Amino acid sequence: MLLELSDRVVVITGAGRGIGRAIAESFLRERSRVIAIDVSTEALAWFDDAREEAGLAGGAYACDVRDTSSVTAVVADVADRFGRIDVLVNNAGVMGEGLITEIDDETWDRCFDVNVGGVFRMCRAVAPIMKQQSSGRIINAASFAAIVPSIGSAAYAASKAAVVQLTRTLAGELGPWNITANAYAPGMIPSGINTFAQMSPQEQGRLLDTLTLRRWGDAEEVSDLICFLASDAARYITGTLVDVSGGKLATQLPQRGYEIAGQES
Repeated sequence: MLLELSDRVVVITGAGRGIGRAIAESFLRERSRVIAIDVSTEALAWFDDAREEAGLAGGAYACDVRDTSSVTAVVADVADRFGRIDVLVNNAGVMGEGLITEIDDETWDRCFDVNVGGVFRMCRAVAPIMKQQSSGRIINAASFAAIVPSIGSAAYAASKAAVVQLTRTLAGELGPWNITANAYAPGMIPSGINTFAQMSPQEQGRLLDTLTLRRWGDAEEVSDLICFLASDAARYITGTLVDVSGGKLATQLPQRGYEIAGQES
């Protein structure tokens, strides 16, 4: 299947590292015109070299998605430079950990302001441009925590659940203009905002036992999904949450399958 994403103008937030960087790199390989956004230019130091090496137009922008004026200015500049915005990937996000009885207001508010408010501000800025061109793809980062939360993850899980409902509302409001809106729920992907890779072997084993595909995920496995959702191959998919978690909790006690497989080998 050819995704045919060449020359699409793709805006990606949180593109400096981790899954966001993998998404940006994937769209560069697809020959898209990538606009990489992060909270600081230092996080995007790698991007212009990669883009220029690929011989592609695009750009890197420092932007705090909590700041309406910053979001508005970046989106306006991109629209002026390229004349359109075909894809918006709202990947920027932060963790917010703590038991409900212990978490402080600042942590709770920051989690919602970045994870939900940032998505809202970017969508609000980009939607009029997509409506004018009668096409567009909006793809928002949720999390498996939006499906099944963990103890101590109330702020993060609640914010990601809010992203899912925001995405569904966007799909309904923007559908008349041929704009789709979908969310993605990564599972256990080691990245800069979690500690999976730093856990003890025992802790890692306990978590891996919850996966139908018993291994950590790769950021590229998420970016493959994003490119598909951005393409015309996904033109009839909207308002969905796509689980890309290796089958986390798809069945009760998935490790039992590996025990059976070991007995048969």
